[in-house]
Amino acid sequence: MTTTLNEEYYMRQALNEAQIAFEKNEVPIGAVVVCRERIIARAHNLTETLNDVTAHAEMQAVTAAANFLGGKYLTDCTLYVTLEPCPMCAGGLLWSQISKIAYGAKDEKKGYSLFSPNILHAKTTVISGILEEECASLLKEFFRQKR
Repeated sequence: MTTTLNEEYYMRQALNEAQIAFEKNEVPIGAVVVCRERIIARAHNLTETLNDVTAHAEMQAVTAAANFLGGKYLTDCTLYVTLEPCPMCAGGLLWSQISKIAYGAKDEKKGYSLFSPNILHAKTTVISGILEEECASLLKEFFRQKR
């Protein structure tokens, strides 16, 4: 897959968020929301910190972006996230009407494409594999240390 320098830049920003999660002993998933070539939200997993199973990086980023924009729809936005969204996050992204989702690593066990591949908004485009190795590597290291 061919990616642009901008896509790699934004995914690196999401990876920075994932690293913050890693350092907090959270599953290292990071996300940024970009609107008109500007990052308007940054987030990482906070499920342990907040004791909240819904505090995934994507959900935190969508909430922050909606607050920044002053509305619930993210129709001119792209979400960059280090791991393929789960079905819960994909449902939230559906309701946000986000224009584009770009993810790094595929989630072979809990990714939305396994359970509900048609859940996203009809106008949402998806690209995958941006810095895939780096995104997957951080997750693998996190779980290796847990064993």
